[in-house]
Amino acid sequence: MALQLHWFLPSHGDGRDLAERRDRGKTAEPVTRVTRRRPDLAYLAQVAGAADRLGFAGMLTPIGLFCEDPWVVASALAARTERLKFMIALRPGLISPLLAAQMAATFQRISGDRLLLNVVTGGDPDEQRRYGDRLDHDGRYARTAEFLRVLSGVWAGRPYDFDGEHYRVEAALLTRPPGTPPTVFLGGSSESAQRVACDLADVYLAWGEPPGAMEELFKRVRGRAEEQGRTVRLGTRFNVIARDTAREAWAEADRLVSGLDPRTIEAAQRRFRRTESEGQRRMAALHGGSADRLVVHPNIWMGIGLVRPGAGATLVGSYEEVAERIAEYHAIGVDHLILSGQPHLEEAYSFGEGVMPLLRREGLLEEA
Repeated sequence: MALQLHWFLPSHGDGRDLAERRDRGKTAEPVTRVTRRRPDLAYLAQVAGAADRLGFAGMLTPIGLFCEDPWVVASALAARTERLKFMIALRPGLISPLLAAQMAATFQRISGDRLLLNVVTGGDPDEQRRYGDRLDHDGRYARTAEFLRVLSGVWAGRPYDFDGEHYRVEAALLTRPPGTPPTVFLGGSSESAQRVACDLADVYLAWGEPPGAMEELFKRVRGRAEEQGRTVRLGTRFNVIARDTAREAWAEADRLVSGLDPRTIEAAQRRFRRTESEGQRRMAALHGGSADRLVVHPNIWMGIGLVRPGAGATLVGSYEEVAERIAEYHAIGVDHLILSGQPHLEEAYSFGEGVMPLLRREGLLEEA
């Protein structure tokens, strides 16, 4: 299938730097330079509008302590865009499956079938406890499996019964089911994540890694899906810095990490070491917390992963080089590619005007 490109909505804020920088003025005290853009509706509408006009298929709308609520934000932005789909992140432990199905069906109707669901099981134990979720890693994936069974069970619009360990519903009924149920994305590198995705999701997502490691992961996922008589599509998540020349792109990558305080890096790495996410551990292992081990494959840079949780790999290079790397990932099975930029408005245009025409020329990307 043709490659589906998705952009990221910075509903936690945005800026030109990875972390707040402190400059020293005439006094000895450091002065904070404001580098963050608030995630107000006006700015988020600019980012979504850029993705819409440039031809991105969808927009990942995240969930988390520092994000605006994805359902509210996506609903507001759906009214300000024409074609863009919203990949709303959904945590099963925080909402009942029938209520989630009702919300999804309503969003499909008011948006014109522009909903995708990114089911997030959760990997940060501290954040999970703040939300009141005390299940361990495997328990959360077991709950996610039950959640997705109920979700798929009510799409038909007939009373549905389910008696599981985490959910028990009697005659659960979606009175106005969607004409088109949303595509379900599920990510995770652990055995539990792969098992649930292969059994119940439409698209399996993995964080960006060098092609060889990702290909091995995809082989395992395909094999699991075949054992269950299913086929799942495959996707991944990268940041991107694309410029007219490779020199310009790497200069921007160097700028992003040049001002980072080593104490900030160490604090972030300590937090990542406590994670229950296998994907986060794989990210950290690629660079080991060292600024000297950031290039792990041609045009694959791990600098953002020094201080940011989640997908830490970045495609860096000229427009032609980045297009070549994307073609390489598409060749090993990537059907859906979710991208971020720093900041998201400017980088959407840089990628959309510089790289996407090359992908269309090679037949990897359909015309919007």
